[in-house]
Amino acid sequence: MLNTRTSTSATASVGSYQLALQQLVDSALPTGAFAHSLGFETYVDAGVVRDEASFGVWLSAFISQSLSYSDGLAIRFLFEGWELGELDELLSASLLPRQVREASVKMGLRLLEIGAEVFPSPELELYRDLVATGRAAGHQPLAFAVVARSLGVPLPEALAAYLFAAVTSLTQNAVRAIPLGQNAGQRLLRQAADGVAAAVERIPHLTPDDFGAVNPGLEISQMRHERQRARMFMS
Repeated sequence: MLNTRTSTSATASVGSYQLALQQLVDSALPTGAFAHSLGFETYVDAGVVRDEASFGVWLSAFISQSLSYSDGLAIRFLFEGWELGELDELLSASLLPRQVREASVKMGLRLLEIGAEVFPSPELELYRDLVATGRAAGHQPLAFAVVARSLGVPLPEALAAYLFAAVTSLTQNAVRAIPLGQNAGQRLLRQAADGVAAAVERIPHLTPDDFGAVNPGLEISQMRHERQRARMFMS
């Protein structure tokens, strides 16, 4: 005989944030991530990234640098109580390439819009108000962090979910752009999971001085992208 009390309790426990978190990071969430390469398309155009192995090298570096020292650290700082407007300003200042800064804001604004309908909270409304009144830009990692924290997601799980969602999006875009096979994309994701796990372990030990410490070579490639002769992606 089914124990309905236990079943209902288990469903409520799982549903407290896990299912909402899966929806928040699902590739079907319409934030526009499919339109951004965040710099790897420049490497593809130059012939540096040309196959599964070379994209895996690029992706590993991107996880350990840009995703860790920018987005991941911003998420951690918000969870620790840093002022939202200050973090938004720091992100705008640290994202030097114009296209990448605009990509962060475009995806962030979409996430704020979706979050207002699906994951409403007072903190989310505060961020939307800051954006509406010109006191914040509305960056993607902060929009994600606001929603995740309001759902009660623990920081390690929030970091892992955000980083792996970013990796998934970039890999899906690489499958189209290089191009790679679907199976190659899955192999890359499995390899990247180790890098994501390492980043989740590293981010809590970083300091405010580490914020925005990104490889200049990556930033230069991102700046070059806006002048690339032909391209598939917006960034």
